[in-house]
Amino acid sequence: MAQIELLEGIAGVPREEWNALVGAESPFLEWDWLATLEQAGTLGGGTGWEARPLVVREAGRLIAACPLYVKQHSEGEFVFDGSWAEAASRAGIPYYPKLLVGVPFTPVTGGRCLIAEGRDRAHGVRELAGALRELCLENAFSGVHVTFCREGEIAPLEDAGYLLRVGLQYHWQNAGYQSFEDYLGAFRSKRRNQIRRERRALAEQGVEVQVLVGDEIGAELVEPIYRFYRSTVEQHFWGRQYLNRAFFELLVERFRHRLCFVVARQKGVLIAGTANILKDGALYGRYWGALCNLRHLHFNVCYYAAIEWAIAHGIARFEPGAGGDYKYLRGFEARPTYSMHFLAEPRLAAAVARFLDQERAHAVSVIEQLGAASPLKGLGSA
Repeated sequence: MAQIELLEGIAGVPREEWNALVGAESPFLEWDWLATLEQAGTLGGGTGWEARPLVVREAGRLIAACPLYVKQHSEGEFVFDGSWAEAASRAGIPYYPKLLVGVPFTPVTGGRCLIAEGRDRAHGVRELAGALRELCLENAFSGVHVTFCREGEIAPLEDAGYLLRVGLQYHWQNAGYQSFEDYLGAFRSKRRNQIRRERRALAEQGVEVQVLVGDEIGAELVEPIYRFYRSTVEQHFWGRQYLNRAFFELLVERFRHRLCFVVARQKGVLIAGTANILKDGALYGRYWGALCNLRHLHFNVCYYAAIEWAIAHGIARFEPGAGGDYKYLRGFEARPTYSMHFLAEPRLAAAVARFLDQERAHAVSVIEQLGAASPLKGLGSA
């Protein structure tokens, strides 16, 4: 008989057992990433994030799990439900605490219901969905939010009464390019020439961009990468500092084999950089920042250098993160993202369901329109 348990952090599961469930899934689901977030102090305490991984064992064997968190706010999720919380408040419905299944501060799609190899996945997802729903109702949480889940998880979660939300991100796909020039050849002439000008302009300012991976990344890069991250937070009114220096120290120490840093130097001095994550032919952009404002610095460090490196190393996909319509103009294609939501209060659930019907239709329409107007030849009609 299966036993379901809530743990007080990822350390309650042996690293090898958890990672066996993760398998080829997103690197942000791996034990080392989740443990780094917890051990650095970015979760727990007064952060409003309480790590409570849900695990299922059968005869002592780990057969399923969810990266689960109790939330006291809606920050750091990138699936924005602030309007739902406001509506609940106006109706006198408590919205916090709530349950979140996902990865803190990480808008990257990945399996949210981890099922052991060889087991019926759809059945396992339904079982976890039901357990989460029961946990929610029995403990007076307002709902369960499963963010950036896989498309294959939608149907089993819908069967358990969860509502589908559709968003979009911009992803780069490698169409078998042999070089960056080959990639530029896929653009219509106007965009191709613009990218060449942006690359040339940075070089004319005396900036050199370098890609470092794995053991090429030393502890001396912790401080500059952390400063770059802090600079982005401080430059924007909407910026929130979710991470601390300890996180970056632990990341370089224990996750180095998955790291890909792109750094920029001017006259030998580090002025900008971005921390990316690698796994199984996919590159994920995470933390960017710069200490000075140079024209086209962002595009070159975050996108062009990463794409050029990805082409040279046979990387199939590059997901640079949430937001940024400017990515679309540089060859990143609009792709849907999915989240699933169970709301315990029937009135709130009905109102959100009506909202999601309209939002989904709009999201699908936008993705279709962007595909039709793509700057890549053969994709759009313009």
